[in-house]
Amino acid sequence: MLYPQRLGQFTREHADTVAALLCGFLLFLGWFALHLGWLGLAFLLLPAAYIIGGYESAREGLTTLFKEKELDVDLLMIVAAIGAASLGLWRREYHLIIDGAILILIFAISGALEGYAMARTERSIRSLMSLTPDTARVLHQGREEEIPINQLKVGDEIVVKPGELIPTDGIILSGYSTLNQAAITGESLPVEKTVGAEVFAGTLNGYGALQIKVHKPAQSSLIQRVIRLVEQAQTEAPPSQEFIDRFEKGYAKVIVVAGILLATLPPFLWGWDWETTIYRALTFLVVASPCALMAAIMPTLLSGIANGARQGILFKNGAQLEKIGKVRAIAFDKTGTLTTGQVQVFQIISVSEYTTDDVLKTAASVESSSEHPIGKAIVQAARDLNWISAIEVQALPGQGIIGIAQEQQVIVGNAIFVQQYVTNLPEELQELVQSWEQEGKTVVWVARGAEVMGVIAIADEVRSQAAATITRLKKLGVEQIVMLTGDNQETAHSVAKAVGIDRVYAQLLPEDKLDVIRRLQQQYQTVAMVGDGINDAPALAQASVGIAMGVSGSDVALETADIVLMADRLEKIAVAIHLGRRSQLIVKQNIVVALGFIILLILGNFLGNINLPIGVIGHEGSTVLVTLSGLRLLK
Repeated sequence: MLYPQRLGQFTREHADTVAALLCGFLLFLGWFALHLGWLGLAFLLLPAAYIIGGYESAREGLTTLFKEKELDVDLLMIVAAIGAASLGLWRREYHLIIDGAILILIFAISGALEGYAMARTERSIRSLMSLTPDTARVLHQGREEEIPINQLKVGDEIVVKPGELIPTDGIILSGYSTLNQAAITGESLPVEKTVGAEVFAGTLNGYGALQIKVHKPAQSSLIQRVIRLVEQAQTEAPPSQEFIDRFEKGYAKVIVVAGILLATLPPFLWGWDWETTIYRALTFLVVASPCALMAAIMPTLLSGIANGARQGILFKNGAQLEKIGKVRAIAFDKTGTLTTGQVQVFQIISVSEYTTDDVLKTAASVESSSEHPIGKAIVQAARDLNWISAIEVQALPGQGIIGIAQEQQVIVGNAIFVQQYVTNLPEELQELVQSWEQEGKTVVWVARGAEVMGVIAIADEVRSQAAATITRLKKLGVEQIVMLTGDNQETAHSVAKAVGIDRVYAQLLPEDKLDVIRRLQQQYQTVAMVGDGINDAPALAQASVGIAMGVSGSDVALETADIVLMADRLEKIAVAIHLGRRSQLIVKQNIVVALGFIILLILGNFLGNINLPIGVIGHEGSTVLVTLSGLRLLK
């Protein structure tokens, strides 16, 4: 019983191939029967070859003709094949029936090959769809219960065992493990995660069991957004493909009119016999059809989209892959884009009788009671030191925080606040603090009792790959790179200097960023904007190509942008530009090859150097060639 089922499944999955094989087998038997003079058997086998090999093309061609009132290349192939068979019957030159059957066979083989080629791209893209399991193991009253993913609710606690896929985005409540995020973010190395860290659906858990709290609906998870955007990218045709589609409709009509003229005028103008005239007209219908031209663009762009998705670069549609290769200027947001958006301890200076660890521990004792980002950064820096939390802690917003630690008053805050409690601020520290503040860093003074212990410089961390990315973009020939930020001039110029950006626009509101993008577009035409926050959304929408940070980016930024960097890895911008340029090069090569084949085949037809089967081989060969050429972008 299994064998017929498997055969039926194989037939369904490879219908085009089975049809081509049957067509070829019947064609061979029909040719053999003609060779032996068995006309009756030949006239039974050859029509069957026509029907089996040409059914799908005829159905699609007639559907397009009646529903859309348009001619397409499938119908032209069938007309040419039937015309050759009719001419053979009329003239009793039965080899022409074989020619028509060969046309259909080669067209069927070509269709099967193109189907396999496109299926490879499809599989590469659709592999995203299999990254999430169907069920999740939920903790319910202390017991584990498996439920479908779509039934998960915010607040549910789920268990993920070693080696399992994370079913949905969430926050780790307990456990420690390494997660392979390559399929989602493009990061090649596993990432260590523990309590409080966010995990993403579709990532592979390593050696540790995790208990995770669902913090957003399953359909809002990162992988589900990726899947929706990739599906959208497959259905939206880029401008170049829309132009080719419009061109094809008009071109098919021109071919039909030219074919009719070629089938009627040569006997009167050049004295051709009617058999040669009709045969050349039918061959013209085949070789002049723009199949290769139609296949020159979309396989290439879909392959590029699949390649980008594997590397953690999500193109929302093929148009953006085209545009990113033409970018001449790029604008970067600062906070959360060039920097991580998370402040950290940059440097600690202590006065002579104290160590830097003394300063850090004292500050952490009071800041452990604070929810302020600066306080959290200090506590994080002191996590490996031994200190005791202060009591009677009191925070004064915008000034500082005080408390009692080891029976002494501890004061942490800005200079004006700390001066109220100490005798004096050391002059050498004041000069250092002034230089730090000019670089855009935030400085916290630390005092115990009436003595200053030292100062702590806090800064937003510049992304490690930011400087290398800017250098790479300049080498790629991007003419202008600017930084846009709502931060002050000192901080902005400090970050810009660190990453190698010369042109800075600071203290900008969202509408100001929009105006800068518009001015850049007037000068450079194609401009990219890279951002992560809600305040970047207008500029991302205005830019020719909007690029959002996938992990740190807000939902508004992700929805507005055209390209998403799944792992927040800035170096992928250069990869995206290279991919865009390479796709444009391959598309241009494909168009040249397609048009070159059409011109050569038409000339060969008029000079009488090719017959119908050779014309079909040249026509279909060029179509398969440009399709396979487009698949080069999968590498």
